[in-house]
Amino acid sequence: MELLTKKFQVRSAINSLSNNKSIGFVPTMGSFHEGHVSLIRKAAEECDVVVVSVFVNPTQFGIGEDLAKYPRNIDRDSCLAEEEGVDIFFAPSEEEMYPKGRQETWVRLGEIEEKLCGAFRPGHFRGVATVVAKLTNIVRPNKLYLGEKDFQQLRVVQRMVEDLDMGAEVIGCPTLREPDGLAMSSRNAYMSPEERAAAKVIYEALMEAKKVAQTGTHSADRVKQALVEKLVSEPLCRLQFVSVCDSESLEELTRLGGSVLIAIGAYFGTTRMVDSIVLSFS
Repeated sequence: MELLTKKFQVRSAINSLSNNKSIGFVPTMGSFHEGHVSLIRKAAEECDVVVVSVFVNPTQFGIGEDLAKYPRNIDRDSCLAEEEGVDIFFAPSEEEMYPKGRQETWVRLGEIEEKLCGAFRPGHFRGVATVVAKLTNIVRPNKLYLGEKDFQQLRVVQRMVEDLDMGAEVIGCPTLREPDGLAMSSRNAYMSPEERAAAKVIYEALMEAKKVAQTGTHSADRVKQALVEKLVSEPLCRLQFVSVCDSESLEELTRLGGSVLIAIGAYFGTTRMVDSIVLSFS
C-alpha cells in the first residue's frame, strides 16, 4: 500500500496505472469502523485498484461544531486499510487541500442541500460537495463509494457528480448497525454510556415508523407522529427533526408513494446523530 500525503503523489500514482485498471474510491474522515471497512471491501470486489482518503474537512463544520474533537487515528486507519488490501491511502493535511488557507470556489446544489440536516447546518453540504469534488478530481475514480447512513450526503454527491459530468458512478452502500440497531458512526464514541444506551431509540423509532407505514396508511403525517412519539419517550433524546420525504428529491411528502426516505436527526448530550431507512410503495 502506498501511503501518500500530497496531491501530486496521488496523481502520479494514478497516472502510472494502465488504462484498463478500474479505480474504486472511498473518501472518509477516518476513525474507521466496520462501516468504513464494508465500503473498502465493496470497492475491492468491484474494482482493480482501491484508493482511500482520510481528511477531516474543516469546511463542512460550522461554528460550535465538533471539528477540534473529531476522532483522529491515522495510524490505526492506515493499518486497517493495508489489511483490507487498499492500494493507495491518501492522508492530506489541511494545508495541502486548502493551500490558500481559504476556499474561493464552491460547489452549491440549491434546494437539496438546504433540506433535512442542511436546514440546521448552513454551509455544511457546500463544504461536503466541494471537498468531494476536489478529491474526485485528484483520484479520477470509476466508482465512488459512500454509506447510506448519511443519506442526504449520498444524494448531494450523486447529484453533483451527475450534474458536473465528473464521470464516476456513485455507489450507496447499506448502513451497518450495532447489535441494538444503532448505526455505526465515528461519533458514537462521543456519547456517555447513558447516552449511548438511550441512542438505540433512533432505530426503534425507525422500526415503529416502518410498521405504521406498512399497515396500509397513506399518511406521511401519521408516520411522522409515530417517529416523534417514540423519540420523545426517551428523556435523553433531544429531537432536531423528523422527515418523511421522497428519497430522490428529499421533498417532504403528505402521501406515501414511490421510494420514501424516513429520516431522523437528534442529539444525545452534545452528540448529533442522524439515521434513516428507505421504503418502497407501489
